[in-house]
Amino acid sequence: MNVTLVIFTLVYVAMAFGKLPGFRVDRTGAAVVGTLAMIVFGAISPKAAWDAVDYRTIGMLFGLMVVSSAFVVSGFYAWLAQRVATMPVSPPTLLAMLIVVGGVMAAVLTKDVVMVAMTPLLVSITMARKLNPVPFLLAFCFGVNTGSVGLISGSPQNMIVAQGLGLSFSGFMKVTMLPALLSFPVVWAVVAFMYRGRWALPAGEGAAPPPADAIPPLDKGETIKAGLVTLLVMAAFMSDLWPREIIALSAAGILLLNRKIASKDMLGQIDGNLLLLIMGLFVVNAALDLTGLPQQLLHDLRDIGVDLNNPVTLCLVGGMLSNVIGNNPTVMLLTPFLQPGADADALGAALAVGTGFFSNLVVFGSLAGIIVVEQAARCGVRISFAEFSRAGAPVTVCCLVIALAWIMYLT
Repeated sequence: MNVTLVIFTLVYVAMAFGKLPGFRVDRTGAAVVGTLAMIVFGAISPKAAWDAVDYRTIGMLFGLMVVSSAFVVSGFYAWLAQRVATMPVSPPTLLAMLIVVGGVMAAVLTKDVVMVAMTPLLVSITMARKLNPVPFLLAFCFGVNTGSVGLISGSPQNMIVAQGLGLSFSGFMKVTMLPALLSFPVVWAVVAFMYRGRWALPAGEGAAPPPADAIPPLDKGETIKAGLVTLLVMAAFMSDLWPREIIALSAAGILLLNRKIASKDMLGQIDGNLLLLIMGLFVVNAALDLTGLPQQLLHDLRDIGVDLNNPVTLCLVGGMLSNVIGNNPTVMLLTPFLQPGADADALGAALAVGTGFFSNLVVFGSLAGIIVVEQAARCGVRISFAEFSRAGAPVTVCCLVIALAWIMYLT
């Protein structure tokens, strides 16, 4: 038990700090090494380790990543970013459009892929308009984080919550879509207020328009094909007639079987590190579960009045913990110990909305936040930790009010 607890602690220290202190081991590396250590030291058997990995979540996530990658390689993301960002509208109106576009795309096509594809494009296009890219990048990121809450397909943590609590696609949407939509005007109002009068770049810092070959041309045929497949996936999810992972993987197979686009180009857009991270955490968490320590801890917490099966408590605890170890680890840690029963919808909403809405508090509160800061830096735009939180904190507080009011209504 002591060895198991030490390994588990080290893995989650890496989740909190982004790497294992003293080593060049990031979150994914820590999850993989932790898995191997659990097996080597006998904390979990190889068979139990394989069984611990939820193939349904991994299959659905991989399939939806392939679907989203089809829009990347077809040039749709680049075309959409250029069309929206070059429209002759005022900066506040452009801000609102990016929030809605980002939030809706994230809910359907998985938020992390959307952030990777759109961030460098938004930097290039806003600077070409001599606009300060920071408020637009932050608003897009905040909208992606809150909008992704609306559908199971929006993020890995949504998939884990739905699988763990037995929620259908339509059932999940019924309890998360409204707060996700209500978050959009909140994000817009906060960011527009905080950056009022600071929309333009300082003199001399403008950028030339991106060269024509920097933005891939739109392949209308492939975009239409990807769009039709996505619509069929959503319809199949809604029908709830087939397992969600089978639907997503079937869609991936259809899109990979392509005469124009190489499968390696599509698979190159897949975030393999994220898949390995989630698989590793399934095993690490299962090994700790075998010690009985989590059950004892939950019992002790209940004795002092902290009941994770209370939706309001779960929302707050899940949200705060997600800013320490990340969204996906938090959901994976808490979901197995919930007792849904008649409150499954409220608990699902509490965990999904709590971790999603709290994501905007600090940079490392979500992978989307890390992506936007790191990719912006590669494009020459610096978003500091303080600047992210200066806008993200009031967004989080205001969205939290919406979340708590909604959860209390559900209960």
